[in-house]
Formats: sequence, C-alpha cells, structure tokens
Amino acid sequence: MMHNMQQEDLEYFLDLYQTLNFGRSSTRCNISASALSRRIKRLEQQVGTELYQRDNRRVVPTAAGRQFERYARETLARWADICERVNESGARIDGEIRIYASVTACYSILPRILRRFRELFPDVHIHLKTGDAALALQTVLDDEVDLAVAALPRRSPAKLQTRVLTTTPLVSIGPSMRCAVRDLLQRRPIPWRHVPVILSERGLARQRVDAWYRERAIEAPVYAQVAGNEAIIAMVSLGCGVGVVPQLVVDQSPLRHELQVITEGPALEPYHVGIAVSRRRLQNRSVEAFWETAGVSYA
Repeated sequence: MMHNMQQEDLEYFLDLYQTLNFGRSSTRCNISASALSRRIKRLEQQVGTELYQRDNRRVVPTAAGRQFERYARETLARWADICERVNESGARIDGEIRIYASVTACYSILPRILRRFRELFPDVHIHLKTGDAALALQTVLDDEVDLAVAALPRRSPAKLQTRVLTTTPLVSIGPSMRCAVRDLLQRRPIPWRHVPVILSERGLARQRVDAWYRERAIEAPVYAQVAGNEAIIAMVSLGCGVGVVPQLVVDQSPLRHELQVITEGPALEPYHVGIAVSRRRLQNRSVEAFWETAGVSYA
C-alpha cells in the first residue's frame, strides 16, 4: 500500500484510534502532541486521504480511517507472529542468504524489507548481487541465489514461489532535450514506424513492446538493444530514441529530469514487482525468515 510506512507509525495510529485524544495518546506513546500530529499527517499523505477528522474539540475516524485500522492491526499482528515464531524455540537464526536485485530495486524495494530483517535477524549474513532485472528469475532457477526481486509473469515456474510486493506502470519515455526524436514525438499522430526505439535485450517489457508493434503491423525501428532499464534511460536521455521502462525506475533515476513520459505511448500491462524464491530453499530458516519479512513489509 505504501513505500515508507513505519511500524511505529501504525502503533501511534492505533493508540489514537483507541483514545481519540492527541494529548492522552501522546502521553501514552511518550511523544509530544505536535510530533504525534505530524506522524498522523504523514500517514495520511502516504495513504492519500484523511484518516481522522479533527478540530479543537474532538478527533473522529473517517471511513478511510476505520478501514485503515483493520490494515494496521493485521500488519502489526503478522509482524508479532514472525517475532514469536522466531523466538519460541530460543534458537538463533544465523547463516547467510543470497539475493538478486536490479540497481533500482536496491534503492526502492529492498531497503524497506532489509530494515526490518536486520532488526530481527542481525546474525544472518546477506549477499546481494545486482544485475539486469530481466535475469532475476533465472538466477533463482539456476540456484545462483536464494531469492530475487523481479517483475513477475502471469505464470511463474513451478519450482518458484512468488509474492507480489507492489505494482508499477510500464511507461514510454522520450528525451526532454531538443533533438530529432523529440520533434517526431511532437507530431500528431506520433509516427511510430519512424521513431527510433531502445529495447531491452530480454524480459517482460521486451515481450510486451514487441507484441504492441506486431499488433499494429509495424517493424520496430530499433536503434539499440541493451541490458537493464538504467541503460535504456541513459540512451533515451541522450536523444537516441524512446524506450519503455517501469515508472518505478523513472522515479528513482538521477536522469529523470532529462526525460518526458509519452502519454500517447503504448498502453502496456503494468509490472507486478515481487519476490521469488526457490521452493526448496524455503526449507532454510534464514531464507524463510526473509520471505516472511518481505510479506509483512509490503502487507
């Protein structure tokens, strides 16, 4: 639901839901009333709607607030369940896990999971391998890693167990600088058979772009084929052509201000970004612990 929600924020929200009084909750939570108000406002910004109606005399949950209360309780209950299951045997979880992720996933997806995981399992050593997002699932199948952050296909290989963490649109991007490519993109309709395109060498995005061109009986004017969304963005920003990448990658890119999203571009199925793990490796306690932590982090 949200990218930066903290466990502590959920606890503050639930205490206020119980007391309906900022002064009383701030005392119980050992935080100032103004700080508590800021934390609630931050939650509302993340959710995108008001959770409480409040004035100088009362605090009342909105309809969205009542719905969010169930989400907050379920999320904290799942986290407590993980802690209990880990600690009930008294056995320490250590060892190592191997994770594969693209550079963008390291910035946008993994931090939220790793913060919680390190809190609970400080003795597990993490090996992180980065590379082309299109290769993520294959690295798990080849037993190069235990888990991978990946764009998940409609049907995953039987040897893998997958869990969707977030969904991001696939967007068409072009250069914002003045160049021949931008001139072509300003025409209506856009002459797609003449607009050079930067394509991924492989992966879901490549499959969906190829299908879009086939449906329109257009031979894609390929300028280059590259490995990785970051390479597509770099070449597009230089005016070499257009490309298709997940919105998540654009948002995280240092070159995002040198790009434009083409609203008249292909309407493609969004990416379901998630985590994939070898079913066999889930028998390992440290791998299972990471898998469960990822689920709680993106509940």
